[in-house]
Amino acid sequence: MDHNHIHKHEVKGRNLIYSILLNLLITIAQVVGGIISGSLALISDALHNFSDVLSLVFSLIAHKLSKRKASLNNTFGYKRAELIAAFINAITLIIVALFLVYEASTRVFHPEPIKSGLVIWLALLGIGVNGGSVLLLKKDSEHNLNMKSAYLHLLSDMMASVGVLVGGILMKFYGWFWVDSVMTLLIALYLIYISYDLIKSATKMLMLFTPDYIDIKKLVREVHKIKGVTKLHHIHVWNLNDDELHLEAHLDCSEDIKMSEFNILLEKIEMVLLKKFNINHTNIQPEFKKKDPKDFIVQD
Repeated sequence: MDHNHIHKHEVKGRNLIYSILLNLLITIAQVVGGIISGSLALISDALHNFSDVLSLVFSLIAHKLSKRKASLNNTFGYKRAELIAAFINAITLIIVALFLVYEASTRVFHPEPIKSGLVIWLALLGIGVNGGSVLLLKKDSEHNLNMKSAYLHLLSDMMASVGVLVGGILMKFYGWFWVDSVMTLLIALYLIYISYDLIKSATKMLMLFTPDYIDIKKLVREVHKIKGVTKLHHIHVWNLNDDELHLEAHLDCSEDIKMSEFNILLEKIEMVLLKKFNINHTNIQPEFKKKDPKDFIVQD
């Protein structure tokens, strides 16, 4: 099995640590503020933030596990730990969203008076803290599904804080306590929207589906252009994680060549797969006139 590595972004786990500490700060502040003001909404939001802290801790553990080296018992190491973390974090986002929908629907007809002054100040603190955490993880989220799940948790918190701020201002100056429920409902719907894409991506990777941007037929056509190739078949293409894209296949050679000659042919195939499809791990079984199914995709 050849390992061709393309340049990849180095995800920094310390950014998660900073985000965890910042979110612990806002959680404690909201609990204290909720007790002082008597606001159940603030305490509920504090619990929401604490659930995000747990999600960030889970993401950090998965990130650390993914760096462990492979062993005889774990030949891939723990590289898929981050995919599991991303999937679970996306599910928790959906659960939080459904809880917010329930809370908003029950309160919209029975709005509760809230001490809006303290709500406004804590909303500003939430925007600052969560906004800082979002900026810390933004670059990593573009390259890593686990980091994206953590990023979306923090982004949802920041948007929630913006909603709370707008609601607090409207409650303070107009006494529109129903605004809090409406903003909560809008935020919940947005959470469901962004979580769906994350769940879909994580599920496809966990199920070893071919990435959406890989066209198997086009891939085969490109490989078939190489002299010495008769047919590429029994093809499997999947993501081990965000960085590693694997291909395994059977290759019918046009001639009964020596292994040294096959090595030269294999290098040409690997270069095509790497440059045109970003496939950086290949495992190809050479064959010559072997009697087996020749479909591109064969159910083993």
